Amino acid sequence: MALAFVFPGQGSQAIGMGRDLALAFPAAREVFQEVDDALGQHLTKLMWEGEPDALTLTANAQPALMAVSIAVLRVLEREGGIDLAARVALVAGHSLGEYSALTAARSFGVATAARLLRARGEAMQAATPEGMGAMAALLGADLEQARALCESAALDPETEQEEVIQVANDNGGGQIVISGHKGAIDRAIAAASAAGIRRAMLLPVSAPFHSALMAPAAATMADALGAATISPPVVPLVANVTAAKVTDVDEIRRLLVEQVTGNVRWRDCIAAMVAMGVTRFVELGAGRVLTGLMKRNAPDATASALGTPADIEAFLKTL
Repeated sequence: MALAFVFPGQGSQAIGMGRDLALAFPAAREVFQEVDDALGQHLTKLMWEGEPDALTLTANAQPALMAVSIAVLRVLEREGGIDLAARVALVAGHSLGEYSALTAARSFGVATAARLLRARGEAMQAATPEGMGAMAALLGADLEQARALCESAALDPETEQEEVIQVANDNGGGQIVISGHKGAIDRAIAAASAAGIRRAMLLPVSAPFHSALMAPAAATMADALGAATISPPVVPLVANVTAAKVTDVDEIRRLLVEQVTGNVRWRDCIAAMVAMGVTRFVELGAGRVLTGLMKRNAPDATASALGTPADIEAFLKTL
């Protein structure tokens, strides 16, 4: 039974995440301390005692979510004796989760990943003026419907200018996220019902992630990744933008830059992993978002989430 580890993206954060792990396991405490040291910030204090709005800020949420994912992994390695390279066939992560997946696979050190994600979060936030962009979730939509809706909503009738609007995430199970200029997103939401889409709703995000409006952030990440030490992963990554296996370091750099403005093809990633023989998916980190999506995208596979000491204990008993 082939096993894949998957890593959540932004939106899974919650105050208190990882605290029980830190209390229970020295391996988890070491990860959190390493992230704090790398950032020169008590990020863990914010994660466990801070305000939700502060944790939701992209520059905080991204390294924080990676920290929880890697804390879970380190506990599995130390307490459960799990050797990732021997036990796990593939890794994948949703958006920022791709950095967590690569850290798990030893391409990045924890400190490097934390600093890259802080840079990524700050660059994505700074890429557009506040209020210029938006994102919306389309429920009960397939990819072609979403693309057609984006095409029809792109033209601003007042200025007769084309605005940016594109598919940002194809999560599968009829859930697609679109991203771009606020006006175009508003037009798409208004037209969604007539286009046969069950529901369209604005998402509470601070910028139009995974759209062409993120080009300045992609340029920043090209520089940051170019300067970062990256090793070949000990387990292949299934990349967001290609839904294909990658182990080459130069290609990993290129795909992480592309990912900033590109579509997260999560549905295709899951299908690719199933086609490669994966029958069990385990989500490491905060929340259960990917586990829920897995049940819709790969109903014949087993899916579970590990985020607490109890989750880890139950999982280790199944091995």
